[in-house]
Amino acid sequence: MIQFLIVILGLCLFEVISSVDNAIINAHVLKTMPERFRKIFLVWGLLIAVFIVRGVLPFIIVWIANPALSLWQVITFTFSQNSEIEKYVEHSKPLLLLGGGVYLVFVCLSWLFLEEKKYAFLVEGFIHRQSMWFYAFSSLLITGVIAIALKINPMLALSASIGSTAFFISDGFKKNAETQEKRLLSGNMSAWSKILYLEVLDASFSIDGVIGAFAFTISVPLILLGNGLGALVVREVTIRGIDVISKFAYLKNGAMYSIGMLGGLMIFESFGHEFPFWIAPLNTFLLLGVFLYLSYREIRAAEKRPAPRRA
Repeated sequence: MIQFLIVILGLCLFEVISSVDNAIINAHVLKTMPERFRKIFLVWGLLIAVFIVRGVLPFIIVWIANPALSLWQVITFTFSQNSEIEKYVEHSKPLLLLGGGVYLVFVCLSWLFLEEKKYAFLVEGFIHRQSMWFYAFSSLLITGVIAIALKINPMLALSASIGSTAFFISDGFKKNAETQEKRLLSGNMSAWSKILYLEVLDASFSIDGVIGAFAFTISVPLILLGNGLGALVVREVTIRGIDVISKFAYLKNGAMYSIGMLGGLMIFESFGHEFPFWIAPLNTFLLLGVFLYLSYREIRAAEKRPAPRRA
């Protein structure tokens, strides 16, 4: 029971910190919409985010890794605790972990090299100035991973390739969201168009949380519970606490480093290295704690600075 609680808390926390950007965009766009449409998005958007996207995606991922099973078999075997599904999932575990690990490492690298950010460390500024090397570095990394995987299992190499493909597809949606955010905030789009766009955006952001969940556990029911609770917290933050969350300047840094560490753990585990169950939750808790502290220190320093004098 303690193990389950640690995993669920870790999943919930990871879902929250990996969805901070999504929550901020949602909150800013919702401010431009009439109250009636805000309620529609928050109610129906919650149902879609929790029960459809985060509820269905883990089953689809397990099903893709187990083509011998039908999607319905994956769903029924999971909830019936059939020993057969356990054998299939355990056999496909390296495939799940390597594809997901490559995806998460690419997410972290993309943030390090390409995204504007509040620098917590000097090395972040240096890496960001080398943004032109992201694609070269990523290409060399995936080539190395595939070369190692081919020596173990050709299907493992295919899984790594699928992970990189999934990253570039979802990253395209996110990059498009950044360019479209000004249009969303301008008020030129109808409320229904904004709701539909936010749903698509929410689905693309949820992929990070669902894939990262397999670093904590390959138990689909636990993933559903942990990610579902995290999605509920994100919706609550969207409604009530977005201004407070926005003040924590380094929270995104902590989320990305956590994503990168989880991706690395998944890659190593797919190649046969075993880690205790508590490593992934501990990684998430520690990194979040460090960057929350850095953010809090930044807030306190800003409060102590004298206000600028008016002429």
